[in-house]
Amino acid sequence: MSKESFNWKSLFINDSDNSSSKEESKSKPIEKASPSTVQTNKFPEEKIINTTNENFANPFVNEILEVYEKGFESLNLNDFDFFEMYKSVAIVGITNPQSYQMAFTMGKSIKPDLSKEYLLEKSKFYIDEINKVFAKYDSTGNIKKKDLNNLVLKEKETLTNTITDLENKILQMQQELQEKKTLLANIDSKNESELREIQLKIEANNFAKQKILDSINLVISGINQYL
Repeated sequence: MSKESFNWKSLFINDSDNSSSKEESKSKPIEKASPSTVQTNKFPEEKIINTTNENFANPFVNEILEVYEKGFESLNLNDFDFFEMYKSVAIVGITNPQSYQMAFTMGKSIKPDLSKEYLLEKSKFYIDEINKVFAKYDSTGNIKKKDLNNLVLKEKETLTNTITDLENKILQMQQELQEKKTLLANIDSKNESELREIQLKIEANNFAKQKILDSINLVISGINQYL
């Protein structure tokens, strides 16, 4: 029942170091007897709570509950105090009134000055230490949760802005695409008049050239024939 340093496994921070565990001594279970009968001055070391609960929705409950149980074990102070009282009562039955008398009688055999007031006073130590650990890891967990939520919100905001920009660009490109399609559809009709005018001028140019050349050739023929 020696006191050890309060060394609990981290609940929210990964810890690769193996924490030293308290070696538990095996002892005989308490036999049901009259309050005045003391069977042994040793207390059985058994798991207090059955942590197996396959139907529980939270997959981390058993793991973290085991951490708290081991932490509670590591808090054990010297001599007989609330820890031994709790362990022995839990083994016999917390709801069994006789178990309290049996455990108290056994405790008196180890610590003659044991009293109800002493046990209640010592219980505060264990409660306070457990609450300290809870507060520490509750704070750590909530900070990590807040940080992750902020990161998620930031990523969502970034992605939302990116999506909005892309949607605006797509809308602009769709408008430009429609404009280009309209220009393509109207390009022939838009230039039809000018193309016809050019074509007529080309034909007129050919006609004028041929006409003047024909008249020149007639004169040349006349010169050759009549002179």
